[in-house]
Amino acid sequence: MFERAYRGREYHGQSSPNADHATAIHAVPKPPNSMLEVEFAQLSDTGRVRPHNEDYAGSVQPETLERARSHGWLFVLADGVGGALQGEVASRTAVNSMVANFRAAPKEEPLTSLLQKLVQKANAAVFEAALASGTAGAGMATTLVTCGLRYDRAVVAHVGDSRCYLIRNGEAKVLTRDHTVATEHASMGLLSEQEAAESDTRHVLSRSLGGGLFVGVDIADHQLLAGDALVLCSDGLHGAVSTKEIAETLDPGAHLENAAQKLVELANERDGSDNVSVQLIRIRSVERVGMYRGRPYKLR
Repeated sequence: MFERAYRGREYHGQSSPNADHATAIHAVPKPPNSMLEVEFAQLSDTGRVRPHNEDYAGSVQPETLERARSHGWLFVLADGVGGALQGEVASRTAVNSMVANFRAAPKEEPLTSLLQKLVQKANAAVFEAALASGTAGAGMATTLVTCGLRYDRAVVAHVGDSRCYLIRNGEAKVLTRDHTVATEHASMGLLSEQEAAESDTRHVLSRSLGGGLFVGVDIADHQLLAGDALVLCSDGLHGAVSTKEIAETLDPGAHLENAAQKLVELANERDGSDNVSVQLIRIRSVERVGMYRGRPYKLR
């Protein structure tokens, strides 16, 4: 038997300042045989300055054990480019594209190739939405960070400066690299890491969805261990809350919904000038597998 338990309400982003908070927790109880078991919560807030929320998030949880092994889980978060027209349309379009195409994906397609395709499709969807909007859609763009989970693997893909962290044994590691002008300059040795963090160009994107028919996607595969946690967030969070504070907030005993609330509140106390969104994913157990000619086999 494969079941899902829900608390709270599912969140797929916000477009109104009257819906400042939305949370969800999705837990998969222990099945009769070992497999990937996930707990999930998310929260988004307009912040203290912006008139509306340009962040958008979504997820896909498998309905059956077979679907968990053939497709897995998908989590995705997008931050519509602030100041650009219809940033909320760009982020919503990107996330909805990712969710719909993940659900329709072929069985057992490797997550690395699948996410590469899905992000390109999301980029094309934003680009086409901008064209369809005429002058109103000029400059429409968004960041995107997404994570696919299957067996004992997490595949992370991103464009822009929304991030994914891996928290293991109380320490957080950034799995993504911000696509900003300051980060690019630091990688070329033109700025030190500290100078890049303080530069006026640290929020200027060097890459985003919607600027053209194709976009460069950074993608990487990571092994998961029981007890790991993943954090997807917009720059409204990571620009105000340190990596260490994120790890401390998401300690092994923390209730995910409370941890999400605490992180958003801390970001608003420190800054609050931007929308703040976060997805928290806790790995309760994993199913260890090996691969032979592209097919998984169970490890003892």
